[in-house]
Amino acid sequence: MRIVSGIQPTGNLHLGNYLGAIRNWVAMQDEWTAKGGQCFYFLADLHAISMPHDPKALGDNTREMTAALVACGVDPDKSVLFNQTQEPQHAELQWLLNGTARMGWLNRMTQWKDKAGKNRDGQSVALFTYPVLQAADVLIYQATHVPVGEDQKQHLELARDIAQKFNNDFASEDKPVFTQPAPIIPPEAARIMSLRDGTAKMSKSDPSDMSRINLTDDADAIMTKVKKAKSDADVLPGEVAGLAGRAEATNLVGIYAAMAGIKQEAVLAQFAGKGFGAFKPALGELLVEKLAPINARFNELRHDTAALDAILRQGAARARAAATPTLDAAYAALGLLRG
Repeated sequence: MRIVSGIQPTGNLHLGNYLGAIRNWVAMQDEWTAKGGQCFYFLADLHAISMPHDPKALGDNTREMTAALVACGVDPDKSVLFNQTQEPQHAELQWLLNGTARMGWLNRMTQWKDKAGKNRDGQSVALFTYPVLQAADVLIYQATHVPVGEDQKQHLELARDIAQKFNNDFASEDKPVFTQPAPIIPPEAARIMSLRDGTAKMSKSDPSDMSRINLTDDADAIMTKVKKAKSDADVLPGEVAGLAGRAEATNLVGIYAAMAGIKQEAVLAQFAGKGFGAFKPALGELLVEKLAPINARFNELRHDTAALDAILRQGAARARAAATPTLDAAYAALGLLRG
């Protein structure tokens, strides 16, 4: 059993990143390694160049994301943690799979349509073909399972289609080159919204730093942001239905529930009839308690370039060893001679 998952390196990681994705990686790592499985987690820096980017920021963000993953509990001894650039076999396999992928398949990708907008001719070829690189990312490790959200289901289906067509065209039925990975739908992640607008997702692109809890925030900053978070004048209801139409209240209750590991109903049972003057300090204290170890480890690691590079380098070596048999088999199946 083998899980493969990637994440694009972005800077200024916040509570939404942690609760939305990183925490699930840690949970899967612990569950799967206990059963004898493997988890391959990578920083998708090759995918990042499909859109305009700042080269220096990309390198810095890759290290910062590595620090965040480790601080949040991704263990480089349990999981294979690396960045794509140090494992060029991903790009090699993408080129081989380009002969199998079809233009019509890629044209139907919803994310291509969304990101390209009306100016498709002005977009990079990488943006159009990056779903093939995503397919290579998982097929090269013979992934049995891939965690997917709603926005990635279509891309996993493409990977399965490419694997099936390649096996049909170039491999025998009893000895396929690629495994067709099955989807894993992670437990529903908390949808964390802006502290300034309960209808907008928490985002690093928001110009107001008060809109988010950063993993780098200290206890004072967290308490200040929570106390100044937008709310309303009504008390908290006893049931979730009572939060209808109250976006900011719903968001703050949802954050408390996610951090405490309980249902929103349990939060409301505890705070029913109380106003935000009582609820916000409790929420701030909970966030400080849960994030303090992550914050300390993150700040310790994020400036240790040598340690982060060593983690990525060692992970890439393990990934390379796992990928080599599949890449060799793909070359051979296509009739390509390699000395």
